[in-house]
Formats: sequence, structure tokens, C-alpha cells
Amino acid sequence: MLEQLGRKEDVLLDTGKTGNARKKILWMIGFSVCLIGFILILSFILSNDNLRVNNTSKNLMPSLQHLFGTDWLGRDMFTRTMKGLRLSLAVGIFATVISVAVATLLGTAAAIFGKKIDEVISWLIDLFIGMPHLIFMILICYIVGGGIRGIVIGVAMTHWTSLARVVRAEVLQIKSAEYIQLSQSYGKSAWYIARKHVMPSVFPQIMIGSFLMFPHVILHEAALTFLGFGLSPQTPAVGIILSEAMSHLSTGQWWLILFPGILLILVAKSFDNIGEQLRILLDPASSNE
Repeated sequence: MLEQLGRKEDVLLDTGKTGNARKKILWMIGFSVCLIGFILILSFILSNDNLRVNNTSKNLMPSLQHLFGTDWLGRDMFTRTMKGLRLSLAVGIFATVISVAVATLLGTAAAIFGKKIDEVISWLIDLFIGMPHLIFMILICYIVGGGIRGIVIGVAMTHWTSLARVVRAEVLQIKSAEYIQLSQSYGKSAWYIARKHVMPSVFPQIMIGSFLMFPHVILHEAALTFLGFGLSPQTPAVGIILSEAMSHLSTGQWWLILFPGILLILVAKSFDNIGEQLRILLDPASSNE
């Protein structure tokens, strides 16, 4: 009797711990989503007039009127940073969608369409991983013709490999499931099995991989624009803001690089946090490895 009561108490304690952990995860995801949403809303609300040259407001330190100060042309740094982050998020979304699509397609094909296809795709993954990351991005961006299109394609084509491996491993595991073999015995095509059975099972891993990929995408987008590839200097991109600020640090204008840099890291960390918490929530086993 006492042993049964002890077991019930243990079950209740485990249930309570699980519930608290789930709430904590949801709170962390909610905080990250709110932070990103707040930045996006501000970027649309803030007037573009603050981006114009203002000779009466040059090199002002942070204040209530200019939260992040102003630059050497009198432009409001708070507005420039928010609109720059919006651009980074937009480029990041497009690049991530393309990268995830390529990873899903090639990872699924490698696992389903036989050994020869698997060998070719595995070789392609190894080739892309072996390339110097930043140099490869710059090369693709240059070949495509620069601009936002060049940055999107350059970043997308260098970030699909890790997720493709994850998708391939998941599909290979699912392939041996009884319901997949039953579907094959009924003469269903590989495309039908992939669409109806495999993709719904792999989708959680793809979603987690997308959020974990996004921080790398926006940081590499900022790196490309920082180096001067892709966008014009007039574009309020975070990479351009940081690049311009480097030449003014020696004059004591620390706010030009501090606030944009911190916010870029916060946004990247927010997406990384969402991905990590979703992995704990949807796939607890892999998060403990």
C-alpha cells in the first residue's frame, strides 16, 4: 500500500515537473516572438523622414529624442537600425525558405530513390560543406549579379547541407516502418509515399531546422553587406550600418556600432532560442543527446 502511494506521488511529481518545463518553454518562445514582432512593428511605424540628411543633428549621442543617437549625416540611428533589421529578416526569410526547400528535396530524394541517387547527393553535400563558407557565398553573390537577389541566392545555396543530412537520416528511419512497407506492397509510387507518409513525419524536424538555420542566415547576410557585397550604401541594412560605423569609432561615436550590433545578436539569438525550445518540445530525446 505504501509502495503504491509512493509511486503515485512520483508520477504526480513527474507530471508537475513536465508541466512546469512545458510552460517555461512556451514562455521563452513567446518572449522571442514578441521581441521580433516588436522590432517589425517599429520598423513600419517609424517615419522614413528620420533617414534623411539633417545638418542640425549630426553626431548626437543617445537621448530621449534619438534613442540610439545620430550619425555623421544627422540620420536617426534608431530608425536606421529598426529598418535595417526588417530588411535582414526579409532577406533571411527568403533565403531560409529556398534553403529548406533544397534541403528537403535532396534529403528526401537521397533516402528514397536508391543507392546511386544517394551517393550523388551525399557527394554534393560533402562538396558544399568542404567549400570555404564565406568565400563560396561571395562567389555565388558575384556570379548572380549582386543585389538582394545575389545575397538571397548566395546565402540559401550555402546553408542547406546540414538540414539535408537530418532529413535524409529521418527518412531512412521512417522507410523501414511497417506502414511504409505496406504502402510499397500495394504498388504505391515513391513520390506518393514521400508526399503522403514521409513528409508529415519529417515536418517537425524541418520546422526545427528552419528556426535553427535562420540565425546563421541573417548573420551571414549582415556579413555580406558589411563587406560591401549586394546592396547600395544608401540602403539601411545592418551590415552596411556596421561597416560605415567602423570608420567613425576612432572619433568616439561608439553608439553607431553598439546598438545595431547588440540588436542583431538579440534577433539572431531569439530565432535560435525558438528553434532550441521547439526541439525540446517536439523531440525531447534529441535535445538530451
